[in-house]
Formats: sequence, structure tokens, C-alpha cells
Amino acid sequence: MATIRKEFRVATPVARVWEALADFQAVHTKLARGFVVDSASEEGGAVRAITFANGMKARERLVTLDAAAKRVCYCIQDSPNLTHYSASAQVFDDKGETLFVWQVDLLPDAMAPAVSGMMDVGLEAMRTTLS
Repeated sequence: MATIRKEFRVATPVARVWEALADFQAVHTKLARGFVVDSASEEGGAVRAITFANGMKARERLVTLDAAAKRVCYCIQDSPNLTHYSASAQVFDDKGETLFVWQVDLLPDAMAPAVSGMMDVGLEAMRTTLS
């Protein structure tokens, strides 16, 4: 199983970044504008059907929203290219700034370069949105 870990720092208080990350259905407006262009709530908010700027679509199920740890876990369901995809995003206070850590575990391993590239684009969108 491939694991990809990405992180960035932003000069925004952790409480504000957590507010954006924790709003699972508003990823396209509060967290990653321009990377995710639409998010539709399904199953009472437990699932979001998202559309990326490149036209790809995904259904992501919320697994854990841990306010104490400022951590969100989710998985992609029904992917034609992935047999497994689970991810977590967590934010940490770092002297008034925020350290944002995003980690993905996926199968097949051969998809790791493509997913890593999309994550890089996503990180830039998050950094811009949160600044």
C-alpha cells in the first residue's frame, strides 16, 4: 500500500484553519477553492460528492471528525482506478501559524504518482484559500 504525506504551513491561526477543515461539505468554498469546484451532500452529510477542477468526480465518506485532535479522516468510495483510498488531514498550532498535514493510503501503488500530483495542486489551493 502506498502512503503519501504532504504538509504546509500557513500564517493563519489554527482555529480558523480547523473551522474550514471541519466543514466537510464546504471543501470547495472554505478549504480548497479552485481545486474542488463543487460538493454535494449525500446520506445526511456523511458523504460528499465532489467535482475537481480537472473534471474528475469522487464520493468521499466522512469516517472521523475529531475536534480535540483537529483531525478529519475520510475514504473514497466506488473509484474506477483505486481499490483503496483513505485519507486524513490534521492541523497543528505552531507558534500562531498552522501546520497542515495531509496523508493518504492507497491501492494500487501504481496510482501513487497521479494522486501525489493531484495532492500538490490541492495543497496550493488550500494554502491560497486559507491565507
